[in-house]
Amino acid sequence: MACLHVDTSGDLVWRVGLVFWVLCALAPWKVFGSAGNASAVLEPAIVNVGALFTYGSAIGKAAELGLLAAIDDVNSDPNILKGKKLNLILHDTNCSGFRGMVGGLQLMEKEVVAVIGPQSSGIAHVISHVVNQLHLPLLSLATDPALSALQYQYFLRTTQSDHFQMRAIADIVEHFEWREVIAIYVDDDYGRNGISSLGDSLATHRAKISYKAAFPPLASDSDIMKLLVKVNQKESRVFVVHVNPDSGLKVFSVAKKLKMLTTGYVWIATDWLPSYLDISDAVSPDTMGLLQGVIALRHHIPNTDSKKDFLSGWKNSLKGSTGLNSYSLYAYDSVWLAARALDAYFDEGGKISFSNDPRLSNTPGSTLNLSTLRVFDGGPQLLAKVLTTSFTGLSGEIMFNGDKSRIHPAYDILSIGGTGTRLIGYWSNYSKLSTTVPEILYKKPPNTSASSQHLYSFIWPGETTSKPKGWVFPDNGKPLRIAVPNRFSYHEFAQKDKSPRGVRGFCIDVFEAAVALLPYPVSHTYVLFGDGLRNPEYNDLVSSVAEKTFDAAVGDITIVTNRTKIVDFTQPYMESGLVVVAPVRAAKSKPWAFLSPFTLEMWCVTGIFFLFVGAVVWILEHRTNHEFRGPPRKQVITVFWFSFSTMFFSHRENTVSTLGRLVLILWLFVVLIINSSYTASLTSILTVRQLSSQIDGIDSLIKSTQPIGVQDGSFAWNYLIYEMNIAASRLVKLKSMEDYETALRKGPDVTGGVAAIVDELPYIEVFLGKTDCTFKTVGQEFTKSGWGFAFQRDSPFAVDLSTAILQLSENGDLQKLRNRWLTKTGCSVQSPQVDSSQLSLNSFWGLFLICFIVCVLALAVFWYRVLCQYKRFTPEAEVQAEPHEMQPSAPSRRPTKASSFKNLIEFVDKKEVEIKEILKRKAAESRGPAQSSGDFSSPPA
Repeated sequence: MACLHVDTSGDLVWRVGLVFWVLCALAPWKVFGSAGNASAVLEPAIVNVGALFTYGSAIGKAAELGLLAAIDDVNSDPNILKGKKLNLILHDTNCSGFRGMVGGLQLMEKEVVAVIGPQSSGIAHVISHVVNQLHLPLLSLATDPALSALQYQYFLRTTQSDHFQMRAIADIVEHFEWREVIAIYVDDDYGRNGISSLGDSLATHRAKISYKAAFPPLASDSDIMKLLVKVNQKESRVFVVHVNPDSGLKVFSVAKKLKMLTTGYVWIATDWLPSYLDISDAVSPDTMGLLQGVIALRHHIPNTDSKKDFLSGWKNSLKGSTGLNSYSLYAYDSVWLAARALDAYFDEGGKISFSNDPRLSNTPGSTLNLSTLRVFDGGPQLLAKVLTTSFTGLSGEIMFNGDKSRIHPAYDILSIGGTGTRLIGYWSNYSKLSTTVPEILYKKPPNTSASSQHLYSFIWPGETTSKPKGWVFPDNGKPLRIAVPNRFSYHEFAQKDKSPRGVRGFCIDVFEAAVALLPYPVSHTYVLFGDGLRNPEYNDLVSSVAEKTFDAAVGDITIVTNRTKIVDFTQPYMESGLVVVAPVRAAKSKPWAFLSPFTLEMWCVTGIFFLFVGAVVWILEHRTNHEFRGPPRKQVITVFWFSFSTMFFSHRENTVSTLGRLVLILWLFVVLIINSSYTASLTSILTVRQLSSQIDGIDSLIKSTQPIGVQDGSFAWNYLIYEMNIAASRLVKLKSMEDYETALRKGPDVTGGVAAIVDELPYIEVFLGKTDCTFKTVGQEFTKSGWGFAFQRDSPFAVDLSTAILQLSENGDLQKLRNRWLTKTGCSVQSPQVDSSQLSLNSFWGLFLICFIVCVLALAVFWYRVLCQYKRFTPEAEVQAEPHEMQPSAPSRRPTKASSFKNLIEFVDKKEVEIKEILKRKAAESRGPAQSSGDFSSPPA
């Protein structure tokens, strides 16, 4: 915290009394002899602790009260230091870096074991180097984030770093959806390092400091007036004031004169403002009038019983205002921290001893008595005790983490209005913005989601409850210069117009609708890019935005990789991608068109299966169905007729066997699917238009050597050359839709004609709709991209407009604009081709396989039954041959394989009824002899 001089003449009497009390409390030191380089080893009755503050400043005055009160309480407590007393040596730095440094050196000549303060960040930087050399713990109230560096080994901050305060401000900025702030700060270590931390914190929320307004520590009213006049010319209306109390009030006084505390402005003050207001007995109405609507942050101090008792006792002793602020409590706890650490140090046998440092010897001819500065021998041990000390003080829980920072940083968020301040919420590093006291949140799981961030409502400058937009275009501000491509063709997207706006089209209306949704007004003018005689080069258009010739570019601008490297694009508002367009023609009638639905392979396999299934059914039905019997010639005709008549479900032969019916049902199902597919394919072939070229997509286009049409100015030119490796000599630039149609109708064999055109899908959809589907896209999109609006790098507009475009898409307004401007085409996206319409065996081999398996299984079952019957039938033939075998002169002969196979075929050719009669008769005959042998017994032997 920077320092501020305050008139303290009215407090002279009580300050003299306090100093007198301190002097009376001093006791003598007991000195023992020593040897060597070390100084005398002391067994102190009094331990010296130094305090460096600017006691005429708002912070120093409040800290002094806390320091003296803490010394009194420590020395009155018999449980601490065990009889030893703390001697607080006060030294005034007079708000001067040089005098503060000299005073710090003079203080350390008095052999202090620890130093409390300073509050000034500049002095703290210097003193930190000194205490590092002398091994003295420095318990500082300086809030500069840069003091947390590792080089300051003996520096400990007993308050909170401004790093957390700036994170709180960044979260407030995000909560109210602002994107830019202006930082007003004093140009010293405290101001610069704090604002640097603010910039880092805002960057994590995609916000930034748009302008840094710095002024010297002793700036006059005229200097601040010039600065605020310049600030008021900027677009942002969110101001963060990070100064000291004296200059801070000057800033608000000048701002009120410039009418910068009215509606539309946002002022956020850091903890310097509540620190000043809290110590004042009564803030004048004029001062409060300067601060109406200001948001301020104050260190959060838990409302504990010990704090209440301390403030109550202090107020009663002074019979009026406490004159205390958060720095008073931090100073009070700093004394207790030093006392507790010393108590632990002494308990472990620590001694107070100092040694001379040879590096601090007096230089010949110099009057600087550096040899009086000696190193505290127990410094490292005392520092360790300080870092491990943990207790609950008036300012909350005192404990240091691994970064030597106090745990649980938190701030109160105040709204200044009327004659006082009102608490509107809290910020903690644990759960960010909340209306719940941080101590309650520490007991719950951390929740930093956007839905959990809350603040109470309050009144803004200008006595309004409506949230300021935080962004305006002042009267002398320059509107955004937006480049619009002056196209030669496709005027539906963007074109020159005689209206006051100067341009019109789908892209323009989308941009205007998105701008209308922004939480702040955006003044802008459109500038045509190009001469209108040809489409402009879009890479040049984007480059002009990157070079800051224009603030943005609006139009049919494709988001591609090389462009995103130099500008920021919004969310795409139109999907796009490169497609290939080729001419089509009506299908001509052919005498053999009826064969087109199936490939040759499919026709052959289908015919084979017709004959195969007919043969299987004939085999299964021949023995049981008289319709499948007769002379061989008739049976062959029956097989052919039955096979092909199933195609039309007109077969007149009935199946009677179970296996035959099973095969026939399955085959009729296959025939049904084949017929349906054939009919659908033939209908498609005879009714759709077909390509008049052999180009069926980007791959075939690359392999060919035919010319390719490309829109003039499109990124497709470079894409085809550098990404697809197509020779530039094959590319033909086309300027308009008329050129597209003419080139496609000419064809690749005529000068000026092309085999196909490669362009973005939005253009092609418009082109197809206006050419009555004479042309078709072939293949698939081979790039995926979109159209967006281009802005300069790090422009907040890109993010805000992206959100607005998403909102347009969600509420349906984007589709309404598209329907209004772009032609709806009934043309199909993809063109069917002749080859792709033919059905091959791949589409039906599963059905044929199932049918084949069922036929084989049916034949297997049939032959199994036949062979079983044949085995039962063969003994009859042997019986008939027995009379011949009884003749002794006849030779023994076995039937040959040929005769056996012939007998089997003759057996199969018999009717099923005849076979069953023979087997029945044979069974009866075999039972007769058996019965007679059972009636008569054989004669005895």
